[in-house]
Amino acid sequence: MNNLNLLRRWLPAIVLMIAIFIFSSIPSTDMPHFGLWDFLVKKGGHALGYGLLALAYRYALNKSDDRSVQACMAAWGLAVLYSMGDEFHQSFVPGRHPSMLDVFVDALGAGAALLLVMIHQKKPKNLGG
Repeated sequence: MNNLNLLRRWLPAIVLMIAIFIFSSIPSTDMPHFGLWDFLVKKGGHALGYGLLALAYRYALNKSDDRSVQACMAAWGLAVLYSMGDEFHQSFVPGRHPSMLDVFVDALGAGAALLLVMIHQKKPKNLGG
């Protein structure tokens, strides 16, 4: 794989990692509050963001149309590691703090996204009928 193809495969993951870093750099005083829905909106954002990141990692790691469990496990592991690093990063942001609950939600979101893709890919194609 040449360097341009390698960059193309990793670009979605890089963009998502930058976006997550930017969002997690916002001080708590500048964060929007969603009232009663605040917990669900923010945790849902975590699950969605890390689900997309795991899929981007899986795309970057696949050299072909590989649908292996190993590629999904590696993508999940990278997403969880990034989540842990992001939570550590938040300890330096005013009003923010690391949360193991967030890492757990991120891991669930990443796992759910990868599982859905694996299930979808395992479905047999309609054989003309």
